[in-house]
Amino acid sequence: MSSDLLDALNALEEQKGISRDVLIEAIEAALVTAYKRNFNQAQNVRVDLNLDKGSIRVFSRKDVVEEVEDDRLQISLEDAKVINPAYQLEDIVEQEVTPRNFGRIAAQTAKQVVTQRVREAERGLIYEQYVDREDDIVTGVVERLDARNIYVGLGKVEAALPVNEQIQGETYHPHDRIKVYITKVERTTRGPQVIVSRTHPGLLRRLFEMEVPEIYEGIVEIKSIAREAGDRSKISVYAHNEEVDPVGSCVGAKGARVQTIVNELNGEKIDIVEWSEDPVVFVANALSPSKVLDVQVNEEEKSTTVVVPDYQLSLAIGKRGQNARLAAKLTGWKIDIKSETDARELGIYPSATSTFVPAVDEESDFEEVAVDLYQDDEE
Repeated sequence: MSSDLLDALNALEEQKGISRDVLIEAIEAALVTAYKRNFNQAQNVRVDLNLDKGSIRVFSRKDVVEEVEDDRLQISLEDAKVINPAYQLEDIVEQEVTPRNFGRIAAQTAKQVVTQRVREAERGLIYEQYVDREDDIVTGVVERLDARNIYVGLGKVEAALPVNEQIQGETYHPHDRIKVYITKVERTTRGPQVIVSRTHPGLLRRLFEMEVPEIYEGIVEIKSIAREAGDRSKISVYAHNEEVDPVGSCVGAKGARVQTIVNELNGEKIDIVEWSEDPVVFVANALSPSKVLDVQVNEEEKSTTVVVPDYQLSLAIGKRGQNARLAAKLTGWKIDIKSETDARELGIYPSATSTFVPAVDEESDFEEVAVDLYQDDEE
């Protein structure tokens, strides 16, 4: 083995992070293969690489037996003792069988195998690097597009962003920098395959963890997320410290924190509501920005009947039922919304079990603002 090869091994170890021992193992395996293939030998052999002397030696290995059945793999005790009187049964006799022209032929064959082993080692390192990042957010660069996927460069690996994981209406161009959520990392024959998403609720969770220190530090907890990517999302939050406003922490001063996330998601609307273990309060909060008059709970069926003012019925339901649908996903409760007039006619409002106290007065400024902001949903 020449000094040039040693220098190459050291360079690969430094530049690609592949252990030199791994590369030496690959070379030894390649030389064994080359010897058997090029010299028509099927015997058991061992290759010895002397890094100090730069030499390559091939040794045949034969088991010491009483009766020889295959002279390529076995040697009799009598013949073994001729080589060295100390040999006993079940010992292994090694004899050098290095061919004169082995170096050139072996190098050609070994190069292919070594290249493959190096590639496999690199793929293994990349897989180990990214498998621990499943369910995490990363920033990548759009490299190319085809009919099925968008391919995002993440450094040493190219991740696939499938059509069903892309936000409808978003457009991507080569060299665009985008944040994506790693959903799956798999080993394949072509190397590690990384699948990323722009629609996964986990992307929204990670974005809030990045923008809101209280969430990252565990002071505020995200309890649940309901998302219709590209259109609207709802997120429920809870503060473990009573002095902390969980919703205000997520919104930020003048809405700066949530606006950063909205911009990253290209205008996706985000409702932030306070979580409560009381389903009455939680369901009412989840239907924000609509005002709720009453919430009646059926524990057995895990369903609720919600009464809202007549003029806010469409606001509570939302465009194509979106507000009610997201609220149901967020809370995990079925939600049946009734207008105040219909509820009174059905005799279910007011009821003896009605305990919900609206948090917003009927003449509240918030109500007027909410109606303005969500006017599009009613149309």
